[in-house]
Amino acid sequence: MGLVLHIAITALAVWITTALPGIDLGGDDTGTKIVTLLAVAVVFGVVNAVLKPVAKTLGCLFYVLTLGLFGLVVNALLFWLTGYLAQQLDLPFSVGGFWPAFWGAIVVTIASSVLHGATRRLREPREQEYYRY
Repeated sequence: MGLVLHIAITALAVWITTALPGIDLGGDDTGTKIVTLLAVAVVFGVVNAVLKPVAKTLGCLFYVLTLGLFGLVVNALLFWLTGYLAQQLDLPFSVGGFWPAFWGAIVVTIASSVLHGATRRLREPREQEYYRY
């Protein structure tokens, strides 16, 4: 159930990014758009699970030198790669370059963090009170 919720939250966060210029979600009807968003969320999750640890390991020095700001560049590149892979899978989703990917990655991070925080409180409202001490 947690994985399905995570995919749904990521899909919603990606949908929010389509309001930005340079990030386009095609599709004729609502059903196609929902399926596309869910597929893009899965692709984004796989890209992050596989490549982000590699990028963090290889770019460790850059993370330290830029005080973590290099992470924004890595997230943008991973989001851009997700757009490319979505096009290769014939999904009507595209990211038009580095800067749309940069702002899209920031929006996805903020939106998914807020949504994950809200759903965490809905899932565990009483457990936190019992284990606080």
